[in-house]
Amino acid sequence: MRRVFQTISVVGLGYIGLPTAAMFASRKINVIGVDVNEQTVATINAGGVHIVEPDLDIAVRAVVESGYLRATLSPEPAEAFLIAVPTPFLEGHNPDLSYIEAAARSIAPVLQPGNLVVLESTSPVGTTEQMADWIAGARPDLTFPRTHGENSDIRVAYCPERVLPGNVMRELINNDRIVGGLSARCSEVATSLYKSFVRAECVITHARTAEMAKLTENSFRDVNIAFANELSRICDKLSLDVWELIELSNLHPRVNILQPGPGVGGHCIAVDPWFIVSRTPEEARIVRTAREINDAKPAWVLSKVRDSIAAHLTACGGDDPADVVVACYGLTFKPDIDDLRESPALSIARDLLHQHPGPVLLVEPNIESLPSSLAGGHLAKEAEARVSADVHVMLVDHTEFRGKPPPAGIIVDSRGVWR
Repeated sequence: MRRVFQTISVVGLGYIGLPTAAMFASRKINVIGVDVNEQTVATINAGGVHIVEPDLDIAVRAVVESGYLRATLSPEPAEAFLIAVPTPFLEGHNPDLSYIEAAARSIAPVLQPGNLVVLESTSPVGTTEQMADWIAGARPDLTFPRTHGENSDIRVAYCPERVLPGNVMRELINNDRIVGGLSARCSEVATSLYKSFVRAECVITHARTAEMAKLTENSFRDVNIAFANELSRICDKLSLDVWELIELSNLHPRVNILQPGPGVGGHCIAVDPWFIVSRTPEEARIVRTAREINDAKPAWVLSKVRDSIAAHLTACGGDDPADVVVACYGLTFKPDIDDLRESPALSIARDLLHQHPGPVLLVEPNIESLPSSLAGGHLAKEAEARVSADVHVMLVDHTEFRGKPPPAGIIVDSRGVWR
């Protein structure tokens, strides 16, 4: 029998937590959003959003005004708690679970028998069980699935997000969800929760398998991108056009090579494979190598920029790199969004600012100001960069950049859009 939820709490109101909270609230479920950032809480309670995602601002405004969503700094009692906090990695690519631990301990005091706790954060295998142990340690008066199975007071499950930034609101509804409970009853209750708005299938498995499935999905993408990025370096060495090569190879009915780029960014693909490597370092050889290939691509792009600066000086008879104006087009980790997390374009721009003595123009139409890591850079308009720069570096193929190569200067095109 499907359980009906009246009040839920979403802990972490970022790129996944806030859209998820808005989606539940749009189904007339009372949602208490929890975040440690005071400005984020204030913005949401005013009906605004602090991130850019199509249709999110409309949805949040509607559910805040109707009273179904409110944000707070501290957890409050609810029937279900969704944890959607960051999971970065530490030195040596070891996973940092401190945000999950902090969230788990923060909700522990308000938990009641019959509550459901769902972890959505992408995590190494075994993290859901660890989260349950953290909560159990803080609430010895309650029982949990690891010790009491189907009869536990608290239900615990893992349900990873599987959405694409820029298309989150639609994919939350239409993408299949993997629901991994710590028991069959946990999976059943969690499925009831997500069926409040998910139109696609909720596929049930164990929490550990669900954790590994999420990591596998992103590692698969990373390995395929690494193949394309390696091809780009091979073709450069052999003086071949990698874009033409891939087009021709993809004419084969069973070949679908992805496009190379300046690296891999974002909060998932650039991070998640390391969670597999951290748990199975001897076995995850392809996964590790793919990460190393993609992590090395920004340095390779930078070497191409340095070569282009030298070529420009030779062509104009100059000898001072400070006279060369370089423009970088795009800073986000993928096209047409404002998300800078783990962005290889951002990394390249930052290193250029440190290494190049001349002006560096940074063109990013999706942000209003530069992050502190790019202090000293100039956030320029595309029109200014097109006529002012001597070297043009295409890093992110935003829609407005496509099909408009600069009229003059040397081009370093890491995305193949100005061929």
